[in-house]
Amino acid sequence: MTTREARQVVVVERFAVRSAASWVAAAAAGVAFAVVMVSVWAEWAPVREVDQAISDGLTRWVGGSGGLVAAMAGLTRLGDTATLTGVTALAAAWLLLRRRPWVAAHVVVTALGGGLLGVVVKDLVERLRPLVDVELATAPGWSFPSGHTLGATVTYGVLLLVFASVGRARRVLAPLVVAVVLVVGFTRVALGVHFATDVLGGWLLGLVWLALTTEVFRRWRRDEGLPDVPLARGLAPEAADDLRPVSGRRVRVPPDVRLVAARLLVAWGLLLGALSALGSWLTAAGPDVPTAWDRAVVEWIAERRVPGWNAVMDDVETFSGTWPVIGAAVVVCVLALARTRSWRPVLLVSLGMLGEVTLFLITTAIVDRARPAAKLPDDLPPTSSFPSGHVAASLVLGTTVAVLVLRGTRKWWRWAVVAVALAIPVVVAAQRLYTGVHYPTDVLGSLLLALPWVTAVALSTVATPAPGPTR
Repeated sequence: MTTREARQVVVVERFAVRSAASWVAAAAAGVAFAVVMVSVWAEWAPVREVDQAISDGLTRWVGGSGGLVAAMAGLTRLGDTATLTGVTALAAAWLLLRRRPWVAAHVVVTALGGGLLGVVVKDLVERLRPLVDVELATAPGWSFPSGHTLGATVTYGVLLLVFASVGRARRVLAPLVVAVVLVVGFTRVALGVHFATDVLGGWLLGLVWLALTTEVFRRWRRDEGLPDVPLARGLAPEAADDLRPVSGRRVRVPPDVRLVAARLLVAWGLLLGALSALGSWLTAAGPDVPTAWDRAVVEWIAERRVPGWNAVMDDVETFSGTWPVIGAAVVVCVLALARTRSWRPVLLVSLGMLGEVTLFLITTAIVDRARPAAKLPDDLPPTSSFPSGHVAASLVLGTTVAVLVLRGTRKWWRWAVVAVALAIPVVVAAQRLYTGVHYPTDVLGSLLLALPWVTAVALSTVATPAPGPTR
């Protein structure tokens, strides 16, 4: 036997051992889940008592600190249906843009199938939610298994398997995914909406479902004539180059980066000075004394409010808040990165949003203008009226999307995307004026903030975009 043949035998033996170990682990997870489910279904007293003791102890500990409650409420959102659906859709869009439709289909089927499986098992077991001394949160539906934990295990797990083909990403993603899945499970018990066995059941059922869907995908690969590879190399190692954020070439720092940074700092400083000057002029008679035409416009709008438009504007408020804007910016960055394989679009959006936030916060602190409405919503942020942060943020995001689309494609639909991107800030501005939380000059201040800043950032960062992935 030659040296090469001996090496091939060793590789085959290692692959066989790893495959057998994977199946043994999957079978063990299946058996463990069955044991947990039966013990919960039968309401076995020792399990019930331990579950209740853990729930009571954790909720008392977390309930003693408002900061801990807020942290748990925030972290548990990583397993929300909306979050997991968004992550799945974003990953699928990335894979489709990189021309990997079968991998995208596998991600979607695995994530959706895990959610449906959890619903079926919940209806079979019909376990009630915990009753704890300190109620920190509520959740609808049955308790076993934890849907958040199951969804997080399946969704983040399948993404780990897909992107494991990128070596550097695997070293970062593996501990991150494990940490997120464990944290989501912990928060469900700590908030008192699940028992410990609900979370354990979610983890085990998620691992079993991942094993089944992974084996189906690997069988499809074999049917297509693709070689068997260890899972450590990812589900589709041949797609490693497509899954990398950029082409793999070393990023060269422009020689004039200091000059670019200096120009942006000068533009930022000039805008801050202009905004502060305008705000000081508007509040010269006092923070509670608006200009005559500001007051006239606010009063004219207030007299024409109707229930139907009130409901519409409430919906606009929901989707134009801080977190929706941040989420939209992340989506834009990911899709632009997938399409262009360049960091420039990400830099444009990131610097645009960073400059907007800092200019807004400092200006509101300096100007401190009172809002026009006598009766303001309870959830209104503590910042002052000038300029409008909602309008500025939506305008920065909308204009950066317009810049990216106009420079990135010549297709006819780019004009429709640009129209929508620029219409959103108009709708947001209308909502802020309609609800009486801003004066018209606050909106004009947002224009002064957003448009020059985006122009400065775009001129400094956006070059001709790199072409999309080709074959």
